[in-house]
Amino acid sequence: MTDTPAPAPAAEFWEARYRDTGRVWSGRPNELLVQEAAELAPGTALDLGCGEGADAVWLASRGWRVTGADISATALERAAGHAAEAGVGDRVAWERHELGTSFPEGSFDLVSAHYLQSPVALDQQTVLSAAARAVAPGGTLLVVMHAGWPSWQTEPPFDAVFPTLDGVLAELALPAGEWSVETRRTARRPSVSPDGVEGFREDHVWRLRRT
Repeated sequence: MTDTPAPAPAAEFWEARYRDTGRVWSGRPNELLVQEAAELAPGTALDLGCGEGADAVWLASRGWRVTGADISATALERAAGHAAEAGVGDRVAWERHELGTSFPEGSFDLVSAHYLQSPVALDQQTVLSAAARAVAPGGTLLVVMHAGWPSWQTEPPFDAVFPTLDGVLAELALPAGEWSVETRRTARRPSVSPDGVEGFREDHVWRLRRT
């Protein structure tokens, strides 16, 4: 596990989020990752903001060699434990990075960035630009972002600016002729509030191929 320099406020926020609770996430891979990556030929993958490692473990179980990067040391420890329990610990490397300040080295056949949306400071455009640069020729950049609050969320817990399908592509400003857009869509999924109110949430999905 590779450590970055001393914690910043964002690192403190996310470390407390994991350290002060039990498991935060379900342990299952993101559904949109499964939909978009299931047919890709395994190679090397980078999972940005890997959290407790469910996506990285799923990719490793399908033959990928994965680097999982997250800001929280506690999350990475849990991720390593998950990978070991799943029998793929030797296929995943875990690195601690405050994305936007440091970034994993190398190039990858798949770079996956799911929900890089944060209530504390995160230079999303810088991170996504670095993610695109990390894609190897012929490789894939998969980005998934929340398109808005859940339908039952009447009072947003913090101020947030949600991306548009065209806006993210414009911000990336990928060189013409070097990339093809394979997926650009909005996906709706069921969402239930902590109080049991049923509703939905929409996510934007971009899958880009470096030609």
